[in-house]
Amino acid sequence: PDPAVAEPKPEEPKETPSAPTESENITFVARVCGESLLKKPTVKWFKGKWMDLASKSGKHLQLKEHYDRNTKVYTFEMHIIAAKANFAGAYRCEVSSRDKFDSCNFDLAVQFIMGHRFTSFKYYYTEPEVDVWEILQKSSPSEYEKIAFQYGITDLRGIFIFILTTAILRKLDPAYQVEKGHKIKLQIEVANPDAEVKWLKHGQEIHLTGRYIFESVGNKRFLTINNCTLADDAAYTCMIGEEKTVTELFVKEPPVLIVRNLEDQMVMKGERVEFECEVSEEGAQVKWEKDGVELTRDESFKYRFKKDGCKHVLIINDVTKEDCGHYRVKTNGGQSLAELMVQEKQLEVYQSIADLTVKAKYQAVFKCEVSDEKVKGIWYKNKVEVKPDARTHITHIGRIHKLTIDDVKPDDEGDYTFVPEGYAFNLSAKLNFLGISFYPPKIHLDCMGRTAECTILVVAGNKLRLDVPITGDPAPTVVWTKGEKVLTDSDGRVHVESTKGHCIFTIEGAERQDEGVYSVIVRNPAGEDTADINVKVVDVPDPPEAPRILSVGEDSCIVQWDPPLFDGGQPVIGYVLERKKKKSYRWMRLNFDPYKETTYETKRMIEGVAYEMRVYAVNAIGMSRPSAASQPFVPVAPTSEPTGLCVDDISDTTISLKWRAPERIGSAELEGYGVEYCKEGSDEWIPAFKGLTDRTSVIIRDLPTGEKMQFRVRAYNMAGPSPPATLQQAVTIREIMQRPKIWVPRNLRQTLIKKVGETINLVIPFQGKPRPQVNWTKTDEPLDPKQVSIRNSNTDTILFIRRSERKDSGKYDVQVQIENVEDRASVNIQIVDLPGPPQNLKAIDVWGFNVALEWKPPKDNGNCDITGYTIQKADKKTMEWYIVFEQYRRTNCVVSDLIMGNEYVFRVYAMNMVGLSPEPCLSKDSAYIQKTGIVYKPPSYKERDFSEVPKFTHPLMSRSVIAGYNATLSCSVRGIPKPKITWYKNKMDITNEAKYRMFSNQGVLTLEIRKPCPFDGGVYMCKAINSSGEDVVECKLEVRRKYMPLTQELLRDLLNS
Repeated sequence: PDPAVAEPKPEEPKETPSAPTESENITFVARVCGESLLKKPTVKWFKGKWMDLASKSGKHLQLKEHYDRNTKVYTFEMHIIAAKANFAGAYRCEVSSRDKFDSCNFDLAVQFIMGHRFTSFKYYYTEPEVDVWEILQKSSPSEYEKIAFQYGITDLRGIFIFILTTAILRKLDPAYQVEKGHKIKLQIEVANPDAEVKWLKHGQEIHLTGRYIFESVGNKRFLTINNCTLADDAAYTCMIGEEKTVTELFVKEPPVLIVRNLEDQMVMKGERVEFECEVSEEGAQVKWEKDGVELTRDESFKYRFKKDGCKHVLIINDVTKEDCGHYRVKTNGGQSLAELMVQEKQLEVYQSIADLTVKAKYQAVFKCEVSDEKVKGIWYKNKVEVKPDARTHITHIGRIHKLTIDDVKPDDEGDYTFVPEGYAFNLSAKLNFLGISFYPPKIHLDCMGRTAECTILVVAGNKLRLDVPITGDPAPTVVWTKGEKVLTDSDGRVHVESTKGHCIFTIEGAERQDEGVYSVIVRNPAGEDTADINVKVVDVPDPPEAPRILSVGEDSCIVQWDPPLFDGGQPVIGYVLERKKKKSYRWMRLNFDPYKETTYETKRMIEGVAYEMRVYAVNAIGMSRPSAASQPFVPVAPTSEPTGLCVDDISDTTISLKWRAPERIGSAELEGYGVEYCKEGSDEWIPAFKGLTDRTSVIIRDLPTGEKMQFRVRAYNMAGPSPPATLQQAVTIREIMQRPKIWVPRNLRQTLIKKVGETINLVIPFQGKPRPQVNWTKTDEPLDPKQVSIRNSNTDTILFIRRSERKDSGKYDVQVQIENVEDRASVNIQIVDLPGPPQNLKAIDVWGFNVALEWKPPKDNGNCDITGYTIQKADKKTMEWYIVFEQYRRTNCVVSDLIMGNEYVFRVYAMNMVGLSPEPCLSKDSAYIQKTGIVYKPPSYKERDFSEVPKFTHPLMSRSVIAGYNATLSCSVRGIPKPKITWYKNKMDITNEAKYRMFSNQGVLTLEIRKPCPFDGGVYMCKAINSSGEDVVECKLEVRRKYMPLTQELLRDLLNS
């Protein structure tokens, strides 16, 4: 933002106003240069920390923006109209465009003075942080004063003293923000790298868990919070002793979006409705509204709310017309709207009541059937409601309503009406009364008997209704039978009823066992009549058995199945096939017209994908249930033929073939290769071996010598064999003579040198056919099989010695022979060992501070040349040996710089390419360096035992050093005899490590660590041991980095403190 534009002018006070006058409008302007931007930047205005002012636009706050094409500058304005006291506070403007970001903070203050309102604000611009400590470290001391003046530092010495006495160098930021589910890391810097910190949340100490992780890196301390939740929104404190730093963490919950919207629904009255939506996050809170009114659970359980992961469901039971309206679901990131429409059900009349003519003392039954089982009704006679009594019965079973009048009398004649409750229509019929007369009963059917033409077909599951016309006076009684069984209403699905002129037999949901011959018998006092009705129940066929896969191809398969065991009473006219991928739930139909055969070839499948098949049987009634799925199968094709078939080797009875894998293997795994052969001119191919081989080379044995043979190779997978790969011409089985030749490896053309005890393994390749004879000798003598092992093959010979000895040195000859043709080669082996000690070491002269030594070479040089000698000296008092010369080549030397008054002894080691001799040669006599001009005869004293247990008089001190600079650890010890000193790091001996140097001077022990790094930190221990005992002392060493960053923010905090 441009501060020059953003500063408003306060309103001028007026003279004695009667009421506070509103201030002038305030405008804040932010200008962004758009020359390097590909699209318009995004600008957000905030009040406080997170209040987005875009959602507060209205009467008192307006946000505007425009773009100047000439200057390519974006201008964003925030207008505050009629500023009030609650508008005061901290504001922030953020500008972002892809990976670029900038922000600006400013304050707005609204004050009332003498009844007048003044508006003012402050504008802050945050400069980038400068690491002043790093600048001071890289500058010379002469520039300190200049740098301190440049960055406002007045007392460098006081700042450095304050840094040393302050526990926390860099404190936590005032606040942090993190989105829910993400992680955040809080960081501080401490002055003492060894300081222990304590983290608190709302004043309670935080313990280490899977979500809270504590880290310590140098002088930095971190608290990492993984998978942040709303419970982590709190105040956090980091404490070191009494000093602490506090911050506040804000967990920002991401907006919950509606992934799947509600759908409009139209239902019938009394049904159940479910509105379902899906949100972007599990466990999110949603709000349901109807026509703008929030829905809640009530005592009638009209509305129920269901949550299943990301799915939210609103359930409305028994909807009515009052439930029509618009239903809305809301989240903090969106909303969805749907409309519910409820329609009244239309009542259908399946059977209306009919007029009855009934004779005296007979029964009159009025019956009707409507579509809704729940609908009740009222019966009326001549518009007067009928009440049930001893002769009058009113029943309601399911959809059927009945009015039954027993022992009809003349008074029962009249108009009868049935009125359904809640519907504006009625059903009416008339009851007529007749006198008594007798007529024999008669059944009136067009066809009777058991022939196919007289058979009644009914589909299984449908209602079987036999309505038989009858006559007779008085009304005859009706009996229905099947076989010898009398059928009555007590049979559950069977309903038997009689009306004037009809007898009705009904079976609800006909089944296969309902098939057969039904007989109806009608009787009255005048006689009886009988009729047979043949009923056949037809159904869809049973499902076929699971199909079988006969064969598979690259994208096809042949499937076969058996017809169903029961065809449903109608012939099967065909089959319908479906297939699906094994891991899928969606079946795809392969044919829409019934397929008459029981073998089918399906195509257009994906090679390498597992499929399953199933079959439906179809007859005139319909389609059966699906069969069980077939065993999973994978369409695959045979591989291409193997490539590069050729003859690798041949003998009188064997041949070696080799080839390469096929270029195209396909999705099926390669099972192996089959090799076959036949004689030239024959078509009978003989397998070379049983089964398949995984290798791409094979040796075929026991072939007839001199025959011309042809060979071929085929690759196999689960689809079968591939096309064969065949040799271009027949091969004659006869070995080809090849002259023997030895190929000596390059490293064996020179003398092979090995140390005593090492393993010798010589591999000498050769060629020759037939297989040559191999013979090894050493200096024309055969080899000892107990010491040397020989192993020969068709192409090489191996000489093996498990543990070599000096006697194994020499020249080894190998001979390869085929009949009268041979080839020879030699290998020289030299076994070397450590040399023996030199001989006859003596001091031939002593003068001044010098001693002349002479010795003879060792008798045993270890089977190699002596490369030098190591000469050592020792003071006879301490017998501590010191090296005088190393790699010294002559057999005499002069030892100089000896100390006057001391007596010395000497020893010499011999050295060759293996190492130093195990034992040295000691000088027989000692050499005494005389003191010039003084002859002193020491008095004789009684020898006293001065032995003393080692004891450290000054312990090791724990230190903290800077990486890259040599560091030393010192202590002092006393003990008689002089103790042996050993240094340890983390209980590991470091005596022989090149990084460390150990010194001992008059009991003062020093360990020097060369240029330590942070990994050299740890616990160091020094152990002193002599014949009287031992003592141990240890300390802790920490290695710090070279400098500590000191930022401008830290310096400003220190100065303010």
